[in-house]
Formats: sequence, C-alpha cells, structure tokens
Amino acid sequence: MKKNLFKLMAAGLVLLLAFTGSCTKTPTPWDEMEEVLARIVPPTFPDKDFLITDYYDGTDSLYTSAIHAAIADCSAKGGGRVVVPAGTWLTGPVRLQSNVNLYLAEGATLLFADDIDLYDFVLTHWEGIECYNVQPLVYAADAENIAVTGKGILDGQAGPNNWFGPLTRGYMREDGRFVTGKTLLYEWVANETPLEERHLTKACPARPQTINFMNCRNILLEDFTIHRSPFWDIHPVFCTNVTLRRVTMDSHMGNNDGCDPECCTDVLFDACIFDTGDDCIAIKSGRDADGRRWATPSSNIIVRDCVMRDGHAGVAIGSEISGGFKNLWVENCEMNSPNLQRIIRIKSNPQRGGSVSNINARNITVGECDRAILGIELTYGRTYTGPYPLDFRDITIENVTSKKSRYVVHVDGTDDAVGVRNITFRNCDINGVTEKELSHIVGAENVVFENVKVNGEPYTWTPPEK
Repeated sequence: MKKNLFKLMAAGLVLLLAFTGSCTKTPTPWDEMEEVLARIVPPTFPDKDFLITDYYDGTDSLYTSAIHAAIADCSAKGGGRVVVPAGTWLTGPVRLQSNVNLYLAEGATLLFADDIDLYDFVLTHWEGIECYNVQPLVYAADAENIAVTGKGILDGQAGPNNWFGPLTRGYMREDGRFVTGKTLLYEWVANETPLEERHLTKACPARPQTINFMNCRNILLEDFTIHRSPFWDIHPVFCTNVTLRRVTMDSHMGNNDGCDPECCTDVLFDACIFDTGDDCIAIKSGRDADGRRWATPSSNIIVRDCVMRDGHAGVAIGSEISGGFKNLWVENCEMNSPNLQRIIRIKSNPQRGGSVSNINARNITVGECDRAILGIELTYGRTYTGPYPLDFRDITIENVTSKKSRYVVHVDGTDDAVGVRNITFRNCDINGVTEKELSHIVGAENVVFENVKVNGEPYTWTPPEK
C-alpha cells in the first residue's frame, strides 16, 4: 500500500515539475514571432468582379478614367476585385479605395505613362521626409482592406529619358543654386520647414514610388511583378497588418529599393523575390527631425522563404531610422549575387540617430555576397559626429551557410563610441572569406561566435587592444 502511494506521489511530482517547467520557460524571440504572425491576417473581399473594360468609353488612349470608375463603383458597392484583363493597358497613376482588390490577370500589364501632367501632387514621404510630391503610380491614403494581386505586371517605364532624366532635372534658383526635388527636400527637413510649405512642383519633382500606401491597414500584395520603377518599388507608411506574398520586385535603376516599410507594424514578407538596384528590403522610420517628430518606430517585421539577388542588402534597417525599430525575424531565405553587398545591414549616423533592437536571422543560405554577412554602418554617409548617439543591440544570426564574402562581420564605427551591443553568431559555416582580418569590428562590444567555422576553421573574435 505504502509502496503504491510512494509511486503515485513520485509520478505526481514529475508531472508537477514538468508543468512548472513548461509554465516558466523563457520565451525565445522566435516564440514572439509566432505571436506576431498570428496577428497578420490578409484582407478578404466579396466575390464580385468589376472589369475595367466595362467602364471604358473608347474616347481616350489611356485607361485611367476607366480604372478609377471601376474602383469607385467597386468600393461603393461594398468591395470586390477590379479586374485588369490580359493585355497591355496604358494608364496614368491609380488611386485605390477601401475594400478594393486591384487584380492583374495573368498576361496583364499596367503600363504607366510618363507624362507628368497626368499626375496630381499628394501627401507622401520621400526618403523619410514628409512632403507633397508626384502621386505614386499606385496610391492609397487612409484606406483599409486594400490589395494588389494577380500574376500580371506593374511597369513604370522608368529610365534615363523620363524619371531618371529630364522629368526630374530641376532648375536654377534665384540665389544661383541649381536645385532638384531631392535637394529641396533635404533643405526642408534640415530647416524643419512646416509641411504646408513642402510642395514640390512639376518643374522640380522627386521620382515617385510605384506603390505607396499612406496610413492604411489590412493590406495584401500578392503574385504580381514590378518592372522599371521610378523610385522605391513598394513603400507603405504608417500602415499596419501588411502581407506581401510571392511578389517579384525586378528594378535595377538608382534607388530601386524593393520594399521600404516606414513607421509600419506587423508586416510579413512571404516567398517574395527581389532583384533590385538598391536594398531589397529597407526598414525605415523617418529621417532626422521628421522621424523624431513622428516618434513612430517600425516594429514586428517577418521575412521568410524569400529570394534575394542583386541589391545593396538582403534586409536593411535604415538609413532613415530616426524613429527607431524593433523586432525583425528573417528565416529560410536564399541570398546569392556578387552584386548583393550585405545579407543583414543596419545603417545610420549620429546626425540621424536611431535605436534598433531584437534582430534575428536563421537558416539563411548564401551563395555569395560582396561585403559581409552582417554589415553595420554607424557613420553612414561619412558622418562621424552628431547629437544623437546610436543604439543597435541584440542581434542574433544562426544557421547561416555562405560560400563567398569579403568579411564575416563589418562594423564601421569609431573608437570613441560604442554604438552596437550584443552580436551573436551561432552554428554558422562561413566560407570563401577573402579579407585577411575576416571581420572588421569598430564601435561594438560583446560580439560572440558560438560553434562558428570560417574558411573551415573554428572562429572566435577578440577585440583589438586599445
């Protein structure tokens, strides 16, 4: 009897310890990711189609009016799909409304005209600066439940003969200085010019984004391709609950970032393809005084099962990160190109400032990249001093294999300031590292390598003596 009682008590104790252990288990960053992922739910739309050709009256060489009529009708009737059928459809800029899914059928191309007279000027951001500029090719403001889907193409037609040339060249100002839209924006943010005075003009615009959503929620971007973007391919600003799935971003001109979520939260990149002229993904939260005034960090961004080819970085944070960022998860991605400079990149400087924390990457397969698996620039733009100290911390890279790069880690800081804390590489196999010092780390502390091989040898890093 006593023997059986002791057995029962022992079994109960085991169960209690197991239960207590499960209750007190410290959540990992990847557990946090699952909680975020559960919140990211794409919008759905009524099963109603609005074909753009049904709204075309045959009197115009452009389909802009037909597309907008279909969008207005769709939104007014409770939502559905505005269908762009197979074929090539020349249009001016398009503005979405709530509960509308702009559906690009397979074989469909929306070809955006480069006549600037077709473009209104709207509230947007340009490199983290608030302004009124040329309307992006696909634009929405203060909308919810919006989408661009389907296997068609958005073609911005951008090149040296329009957006990268005569359309945005600028003019000679009365003070004798030649100005462009870009230089005016930099002046305005430096001088903290009020928004109502930040109006670019047709004589001096800045290049528009292909897709820009301002202050929207419940967004789905799925299956389509972007070609020849005038500027950043996709730019959500102050948006929540954003899903990008199987989108291909294929633009190779200057500043052709793939996607730049700015002051956004709960964003999922799922099985997207990036082949870009700048950063594949670049997370933003405003530039300089604008970012500090908004005080709206980006947060909770998941990147999984994506392919990165050309680009300045696979996933970048900054350089317009004055409002800060926290919580990035990158997993199960393939990154491979001699023109891909870095795998994970963080960049800012003491004039811009910014705090960045909880950066996690695992299961990344790198064929080759040009510079480093992890690149951190604390003096971006060769700016070494300023009133806003940088605080980048808690960066963990796990299960990365790589065949070629110049460095493992490259932290470009200064000897008199620590801007990076707590970098951990774990269970990585990094080969083909060509620089003699293997890692160049200045301005960081607590850099740890656990079970890491570099060029076939176990690897640790010891800070140089000062």
